[in-house]
Amino acid sequence: MIFDTTVLTVFKCCVDAIHDDKLIRRESRQDKEFHFQNWIRDRLDETSLNYEMGGRNSYPDFRMVHSSEGYEVKGLAYPGREANYDSNSQVPSGFYNGRAIFYIFGRYPAIPDGDTYPVLDLVICHGDFLNADHEYVHKNRSFRGFGSYGDIMIRDRKMYVAPTPFGIVSGVAHTQTLILPESVPTTNDYQEVGLLLRREVDRLTVSYTFDLQHNTLRPETVPNPQAGREHFFRAWRVNDGLSEPVIVRNSVAISTENNEDDAEE
Repeated sequence: MIFDTTVLTVFKCCVDAIHDDKLIRRESRQDKEFHFQNWIRDRLDETSLNYEMGGRNSYPDFRMVHSSEGYEVKGLAYPGREANYDSNSQVPSGFYNGRAIFYIFGRYPAIPDGDTYPVLDLVICHGDFLNADHEYVHKNRSFRGFGSYGDIMIRDRKMYVAPTPFGIVSGVAHTQTLILPESVPTTNDYQEVGLLLRREVDRLTVSYTFDLQHNTLRPETVPNPQAGREHFFRAWRVNDGLSEPVIVRNSVAISTENNEDDAEE
């Protein structure tokens, strides 16, 4: 478990920047994805922590140099889709390639009135809060032989739709929240605003098959050897008087919101 971590410094810098009205700057109207990531890059520069920035399809977005940690950044337009997000590179996890992974979610105006606009709210969470499995390895596969002449290739390029903290918990809108595993200590600058429990499911999906004739997808599951295992996290805020509690939503409500978002796409 992480104790010597950069996340307290990174989170505090983001909070200070929001309070100081440091705005997101969109470089062009075609920049629909990386403006918030660039805002996070500027915050990392302010911390003086050394980091490496990956390419546009690499994971995670930022890799720290002097600690085994990385940051994956997800910007969310508000109002808009916020309960979940698409990932076509990696299923979320708290550990990847020897690094602890933190996810940074920030909401910004969906229809800004210019090329600069504020970060409306922000959540930084340890990846285990989204998914505690560290074993799965994402790989795309393909095969040839489809079609009447047998020379068409089918690519199995997986897209994961994962919940965001805005979908998992309530109490994180219009403020800045840090969610860490229970055992990770903070400092006196932080106020605890929630103890969050996530419990592992009874069965795990281990494979799936797709019927090309009927266009049906069938998942295959096995019993989870760690069924019912409880993972505890604590929600923190910088001491600023905002003590609205953070509470895990009903799992049925999370599932319903995800299905609605999928239907819209």
